[in-house]
Amino acid sequence: MNRLYAYLRLYANFFQPVMKMTEKKRIGSKVQKKHDDIKTPYQRLLESSYVSEAQKERLTRLYKALDLFHLRQKITACQRKLFSLQKKRM
Repeated sequence: MNRLYAYLRLYANFFQPVMKMTEKKRIGSKVQKKHDDIKTPYQRLLESSYVSEAQKERLTRLYKALDLFHLRQKITACQRKLFSLQKKRM
């Protein structure tokens, strides 16, 4: 289970784009929302001035070492194992 969460964390932070809300206004009974560009959390960290250059370099090395295809295969394998364990209990 911990291995699955580790793979999912990498997938979500490096490959899953997020639409971040920047503004929310109420106009009468309606709510108007404005969103920033769609980016991954990794891309947002690289643009941030709060993250040191050393940390950005470490994240970039990690990103370059990741392979999306193999990561998805590992996630699927962990999920199948989890589902098979659940079926055995029934």
